[in-house]
Amino acid sequence: MRAERLLSLLMLLKVHERMTATQIADELGVSVRTVLRDIDSLSLSGIPVYAERGRAGGFALLPGYRTDLTGLTADEATSLLAGTGRLDSPAFAAALRKVAAALPEAHRAQAVRSAQRVLVRPEGFVRSPQNLDALGPVQQAVFDGRRIRIRYRRPDQASSHERILDPVGLIVAGDIWYLVANTAGEERLYRISRMSVVEILDQPARRDPDVDLAEIWERRRREFRGLFESVDVVVRCAAEDVVGFEPSAQVGAIGEPDEDGRVRVTLGFGDRRMAVKVLWMGLIERDFQVLAPDWIREAIRRKAEGIVVGHDARSGQG
Repeated sequence: MRAERLLSLLMLLKVHERMTATQIADELGVSVRTVLRDIDSLSLSGIPVYAERGRAGGFALLPGYRTDLTGLTADEATSLLAGTGRLDSPAFAAALRKVAAALPEAHRAQAVRSAQRVLVRPEGFVRSPQNLDALGPVQQAVFDGRRIRIRYRRPDQASSHERILDPVGLIVAGDIWYLVANTAGEERLYRISRMSVVEILDQPARRDPDVDLAEIWERRRREFRGLFESVDVVVRCAAEDVVGFEPSAQVGAIGEPDEDGRVRVTLGFGDRRMAVKVLWMGLIERDFQVLAPDWIREAIRRKAEGIVVGHDARSGQG
């Protein structure tokens, strides 16, 4: 086991330019003290590992050091080649580290960038049977940075609808595959099992060159949980328009009219999704301002920007 760990440590240093003892310990699932002992063992074995002090310091291999060893165990090779192991299993992770370390320098950077477009998480939102026929072309579009045209069926819809997406990255949560994609300037999460007829277009995807899928996943999880919590929203509107929010919202505290005859009103909604839907549709019919909380102001702003971006795109095509 120690020999296997030393080889994994060596491969980590090959793949990454520099790593701290804490980062290595997290990757290998051992203590920092064990990592320091293993670093000493590598040095005594003639491996050119050196340490840099300071805030940006860590351990690294001397530039130009090469090794052709991958050291794949039988379990790792089976997990990688046969696809029988879970993506978040230690064997699969170790196999990927070793394969990445064995890649030529010219290809390694691209491989690492592609790997950053996939996030594996042990937890998911909900579980249901999956059809992953769309996974292959979607994954290719993610890695190649190409736009896709798909048919997508929401759980509340009987039929699927065509959508044009700019793929950002893939997230595997539990046993569920999700695609993070931009559409009409808005970031969304799509379940792969609800896709069909995926067509890779000869157009580059509109996306940032770097992506933090972990941040996107955690933010989406918080938003998902928040959908089922009651929320209060403060708006400013004409006094005679207050009654228009009923019965979709529970009207709470109403402030004194200001010099313009407008009042601050607290509206209660059953959940976030209902709050966004009611207020967004209400803005079409009535003149009011959403004052708080900030998340709903941001959600409405994104919807408005998405409409503008979508309109501009359609105008350009015409």
